[in-house]
Amino acid sequence: MEYYYKDGYESEFSLVDASEIKFNANSINNTCYKIIWAKDDEISLSVDGCRILLKKGQLLFTTPFNDLDLEVENTKIVIYSFNRAFYCIRDHDAEVSCNGFLFLGSSMPIIVGLTTKEEKSFNLLYEFFVEEFETIDHIQGEMLIVLLKRLLIKSVRIARKILPKEDMPKGKLDVIRKFNLLVEEHFREKHKVSEYAYILNISPKSLSNVFLRYYNLSPLKVISERICLEGERLIRFSDKNMSEIAYSLGFNEASHFSKFFKKHTGKSPKQYRTDYSN
Repeated sequence: MEYYYKDGYESEFSLVDASEIKFNANSINNTCYKIIWAKDDEISLSVDGCRILLKKGQLLFTTPFNDLDLEVENTKIVIYSFNRAFYCIRDHDAEVSCNGFLFLGSSMPIIVGLTTKEEKSFNLLYEFFVEEFETIDHIQGEMLIVLLKRLLIKSVRIARKILPKEDMPKGKLDVIRKFNLLVEEHFREKHKVSEYAYILNISPKSLSNVFLRYYNLSPLKVISERICLEGERLIRFSDKNMSEIAYSLGFNEASHFSKFFKKHTGKSPKQYRTDYSN
């Protein structure tokens, strides 16, 4: 079952239920954000070359910057996808607060698990989506946006449970979200926590304290993991040599990048490339 909404302003929103069809993620516009819900089956998929097992009742959130490899047939999964023209999560950040939390640019996507009660709620919301897709009138687009916002807000509420402090004050979550977005934008040239703290107009110590109390990673760990993730992608999927990769990630010397990469991954860049080329 496949449902598509398009208007004359390049807005796109789709719902795909692969329980009775063959589906390939390449059929979705690569400018779309995607929400993959393992509704009643578990699935194996690849995001940026990394295999992920999505268990029954889990949702995964990807951005247009993620390379999604997913092909299934007669599998009970649901894929929601939408582009910025349909709903811009950046422009509407105050409404759903998912940018930099559910959607993390080209970083590894977040996975959210549903309880039995939450699954019932998401199943009901799914039925509302189907009903609206089948109702063709002049307010169809507006109704689909209302439902999408509800889906995102519910997902944010559930995702907060994976944080060390589920009752995190909104202001603290906003600091973490803004930091994540800044890292996504600047990780190639800014490697220090103090550089991001300056942009956020907060002291490095205060920023670290927010992460220590409310998040699973330190701000420095977030930066380091983002650099390593990009390094892994370049090593595996590009033909750049190690010096070119090092310079593209803000290291003046290839040896500095090699030492950094091995410290965080346990392998040198050359060994990493060798392992994945065999």
